[in-house]
Amino acid sequence: MNTATITLTQGFLSRRSGQDWLFAAIVLVGGLYALQHGGGAMDIYDKCILLGAMVSAVWLGWFWRALQWLMLGVAAAVLSAIGLYQQGGAGSLARAETVFGLKYFLSSQSAILWMSMLFFISTAFYWVGMFARGEGRTLGLIGSRIAWLALAMGQIGSLVRWYEGYLIGADVGHIPVSNLYEVFVLFCWMTTVFYLYYEQHYRTRALGGFVMLVVSAAVGFLLWYTVVREAHEIQPLVPALQSWWMKLHVPANFIGYGMFALSAMVAFAYLIKLHARPARWYRLAPLWLLGVVLCFEPMVFRPGAGAGGASYWMVYFGISAFIVAGILLGRRRIAERLPAFEILDDVMYKAIAVGFAFFTIATVLGALWAAEAWGGYWSWDPKETWALIVWLNYAAWLHMRLMKGLRGTLSAWWALAGLAITSFAFLGVNMFLSGLHSYGTL
Repeated sequence: MNTATITLTQGFLSRRSGQDWLFAAIVLVGGLYALQHGGGAMDIYDKCILLGAMVSAVWLGWFWRALQWLMLGVAAAVLSAIGLYQQGGAGSLARAETVFGLKYFLSSQSAILWMSMLFFISTAFYWVGMFARGEGRTLGLIGSRIAWLALAMGQIGSLVRWYEGYLIGADVGHIPVSNLYEVFVLFCWMTTVFYLYYEQHYRTRALGGFVMLVVSAAVGFLLWYTVVREAHEIQPLVPALQSWWMKLHVPANFIGYGMFALSAMVAFAYLIKLHARPARWYRLAPLWLLGVVLCFEPMVFRPGAGAGGASYWMVYFGISAFIVAGILLGRRRIAERLPAFEILDDVMYKAIAVGFAFFTIATVLGALWAAEAWGGYWSWDPKETWALIVWLNYAAWLHMRLMKGLRGTLSAWWALAGLAITSFAFLGVNMFLSGLHSYGTL
């Protein structure tokens, strides 16, 4: 280790506060406790993942101190839920319907429903704050705080669901990233945590309404999927998913999806600000078309059995069209609140760069998993093919950005179009195509 590296390390450690070291100690104790009491059910790979998660949690808490409070609060709530399940002897999933704290707050389904409602409320506060004059900043702050609470409830729901699977049976319990219901929850809170970082870093809440729109759209799908498909029921893993690879591949994949969605909504804001003048309304015509396609997409693809499903998606489409029309008509007021083009462009670039890095990691991990499960690294399965299309799309975007100085209108349109490509890779493949990855069909 050279002198510069030693100096950098010492400087980094010297900036750690007492709170940072206390947080690290709590993570270490909690991780070692989990390793001691649950180590018998883990193989060597699971133990390595746990140790890696401990190191990652400490680093993230040191990098962004707000996450320390989030992680500690979520951990306390999850431990409370486990305690309520275990009261009076052996734990039972039936207690979720009889114990007040579980039934209304801390069971996985209750927490996820709270998350869903809070995301809708947060979105509303962000947008009302965007148009309000005197109290706009206060309303935006409320929207941000509610988004933090929704994020916490989403994480609580995911972690408690993980525990609930083991209450059903040791062969049923698994990390909750195995089907569309579980990954939609993951997508919602993961996209939000990245947005909240950018919100704090750039000191602007004007993008909250845009990013929360895509999160709320995902919540709308999640609620339909819960009611119509009863997808919230915990099911055993199919044999191909019974692998420790899933714990790495799927979260990395959805960091990519979340960041690509975030970049697309920032691109949407960029275009709204760019074409705010009434004389330029016609230049936003492609936005109308893209909005109609994205909103109409679920209804056309597969709205669900019976008139109830069709009615739900008609309402979904109507609300979505109303929101898009409202944004386009009120774009002058919105443009005044949005940050400078340079900030919007920087957020767009950083979101795509981070998303691309994790999506690349997820693709490599997926290839290794495929080799273990199916005997080959690549099989041109529809999901794999569309994952490659997504990867190539953002690889080209980054190449043009770094090599050719891509900026402005073209980069924004490209990032926004990427949302359509990513959406098809995420959902369209499950709706239209079948293959080795068809675990979350609609």
